[in-house]
Amino acid sequence: MRFEGILFDLDGTLVDSVEDMYMALNLTLSELAHPIVSHALVREWVGNGIDMLVKRGLSGSHEVSEALSEGLAHTAIERFKVHYDELVGQYAGLYPHVETGLSAFATVPKAIVTNKNRAFTLKLLDKLNLTSHFDCIVCGDDTDKKPSPAPLLLAAERLGIPANKLIMVGDSKSDILAAQGAKIPVIALNYGYNQGFDLKEFNPQYLCDGFLDIIPIINQR
Repeated sequence: MRFEGILFDLDGTLVDSVEDMYMALNLTLSELAHPIVSHALVREWVGNGIDMLVKRGLSGSHEVSEALSEGLAHTAIERFKVHYDELVGQYAGLYPHVETGLSAFATVPKAIVTNKNRAFTLKLLDKLNLTSHFDCIVCGDDTDKKPSPAPLLLAAERLGIPANKLIMVGDSKSDILAAQGAKIPVIALNYGYNQGFDLKEFNPQYLCDGFLDIIPIINQR
């Protein structure tokens, strides 16, 4: 096999978790007397970490309002964490064939590289019985968030595998740019949280429609 290890994004790649975040965000906005937002908007906004999701919710837009006060943002982020902690994993589910795909690489070192906070990541993985599949987990509060290459390089270090011997699997512009920055080949999946971007514009090495499509790519020699 050409690759010695695999890095996986979490939300939008392995797990459809937008329902949990949608509910937590709207509970937060309601508490703060802000208009609630649609499921479709939340699906477009996820992928850059909790802080950015909440700021987008307060702004009602993908672009964070320049008028948004730091105090309000801080309060909202803390309230979101309370709600999300109660909801995480409650409505989330694996995308089709994820369990089969991960099992196909049972003997290959694997890591999660996510922008989600560690506490929520561990709880979500545990609820969906995914933890045992991974040798290390790099989260959004461990280092810089994607699209920085830093979390991918940290995962390579923790796996003990040179970055150029890894491949990244993700669903977003941030995953692609992070992999390119780390000089790691990347498989982009079309079904996740792409924030409205056409992922082929970012020139991933591979673009797939389903999770099982990654198997022949990773198994190539």
